[in-house]
Amino acid sequence: MYDVIFIGSGHACWHGAVTLSMAGKKVAILDNDVAGGTCTNYGCDAKILLDGPFEFVEGLQRYADVCVDGSSTIDWKKLMAYKKAHFAPFPALLGSMIESTGITFIHERGRLIDAHTVQAGSQTLEAEYIVLGVGQRSARLDIPGKEYLHDSREFLDIEEMPEHLICIGAGIISMEFASMALTLGKKVTFFEFMPKALAAYPEKYVENLVAKMSAQGADFHFNEAVCAVEKTETGYKVMTKNGLCVEGDYVLDATGRVTNIEDLGLEELGIEASRRGIVVDDHLRTSVKNIYVSGDAIDKTIPKLTPTAEFESNYIAAQILGLSDAPICYPAVPNLVFTLPRIAQVGVTIDEAKAAPDRYRIVEIPYGAQNEWVNNRELDIEMTYIIDNDGCLAGAALYGSEAGTWIDFLTLIINKKMTALELRSMIFAFPTQTYMIISTLIPIMQPVR
Repeated sequence: MYDVIFIGSGHACWHGAVTLSMAGKKVAILDNDVAGGTCTNYGCDAKILLDGPFEFVEGLQRYADVCVDGSSTIDWKKLMAYKKAHFAPFPALLGSMIESTGITFIHERGRLIDAHTVQAGSQTLEAEYIVLGVGQRSARLDIPGKEYLHDSREFLDIEEMPEHLICIGAGIISMEFASMALTLGKKVTFFEFMPKALAAYPEKYVENLVAKMSAQGADFHFNEAVCAVEKTETGYKVMTKNGLCVEGDYVLDATGRVTNIEDLGLEELGIEASRRGIVVDDHLRTSVKNIYVSGDAIDKTIPKLTPTAEFESNYIAAQILGLSDAPICYPAVPNLVFTLPRIAQVGVTIDEAKAAPDRYRIVEIPYGAQNEWVNNRELDIEMTYIIDNDGCLAGAALYGSEAGTWIDFLTLIINKKMTALELRSMIFAFPTQTYMIISTLIPIMQPVR
């Protein structure tokens, strides 16, 4: 008999599991895939490792007309070998770390039998609480030729970068991968069912990115539904319902993600779920109150990100330990696209601020043009601040290569509801980009009288 069984071993599970085990609870983790889940093994961690040298190449190119002669080149094959060597030990290391805390790691997929019973291969396990952190997987178009499509997991293992990459979908995954391909001088074609790319992000900044990628050699076809893929002598042919036809040598299906709810036993217990996720209450409980859900498997509007999964995992652990019985309350969640350059946003969005002009002011800052000397000649950096009537920063949107670092800094200001007076009472290193951010932010943080 266990106190808690986690189904899944990613960030949505192991953080809370370790906390519970260290608190003296008897805990088991079930997972028939590699320990650590998607992000650690074939998701964001692998992507950011591959992305690293591309950031440096982009930075050097900004000095091509000043002092840098020639251009740096990236050997994708060597980079991929480095990535595989770096991440190969991770599952074993993470699995050992988890077990070292006293957790039982069972390499089987769990299936709910009843509110307290889980089937794991030939074993039947019982627990007071069960946490479902089963995550999501790449969606696959059900079209003729679907066997020729590749998902993000496969792309992050390719030995050679395709000469012509065809992306079905212009969301986060395909835009991030295409940014690398374009920097290598490859051809990229997008087919997107929607009228624009990255629909959840600030339109102006997305348009800037699309224009930059187009100048690098990308072709964007919006309002196009792919209907079939055919193999040719030299590669693959992708066709749309509107009659477009493009040939390339690698086809990435980046049409979204679906929740891993199949054969989980949810229907038998009356737990509501769909491809969007499993329905929970404001304590992350299903309709069976001792069964929780964490991470991307939740049907939610909060961004499905690694840090939110970790936050939810820790919240559930606190609930089980009796440290809190409060409903979950998310802080402002920074959301970042790792394209070249990055697009980031946090808090109140630009569209939300436009819809409530009596509550918010929108201030746009041409940050790159104002601070070329400290921003490594990245002239097209832009920032948008959302200021509430109390003079506090309520939201921000950023476009620039260092947007990831900046958005975390601004998230702290938002979550702590810091005022201009409080920011003035601090001393920041000079000359740095964050110092310049504070210099642009303080003057506009004025309350509405």
